[in-house]
Amino acid sequence: MGGNDTSLTGAQRVAAVEWFEGGVSDWATARRLGVPRTPVKRLHRRWLLHGPEVLVDEPRRSYSFDVKRDLVRRFLAGEDPDVLAREGGLSSVLLLRKWAGLVRRDGEDALRPRPRGRPRAKRDDELTELDRLRRENELLRAENAYLGKLRALQAQQRRR
Repeated sequence: MGGNDTSLTGAQRVAAVEWFEGGVSDWATARRLGVPRTPVKRLHRRWLLHGPEVLVDEPRRSYSFDVKRDLVRRFLAGEDPDVLAREGGLSSVLLLRKWAGLVRRDGEDALRPRPRGRPRAKRDDELTELDRLRRENELLRAENAYLGKLRALQAQQRRR
């Protein structure tokens, strides 16, 4: 839960949480620490959500499509985002808002995990004849361009 406010040191985060618990606002805490308000405000929001547990560093969690979809549906239906974030174990309400924005823009499928890495290239025996000819044509064009530049360089060196 903690550790994502990269512009705050560990000592600053501990001091900020102590001040939050004493009733000091995020704005006043930022002034006391002499840092910008934004990271303190994020830490304050997470502190409101999780309490002092916000200082415990946890590895990043991943959430299943079903969990994301259900939380977003409830959020869009008007349920309290703080309650949903606490219930879902989210690090921040901002994560829920981000998911809701993705759903509004691209639909629920935007919450599905994306395949990682580069797509596997087809082997030569898997290519259609047209794809094979296109690949060969592309290689020949590249080779032709390379040889043309090589000839131009050789001609330029001969002129010197």
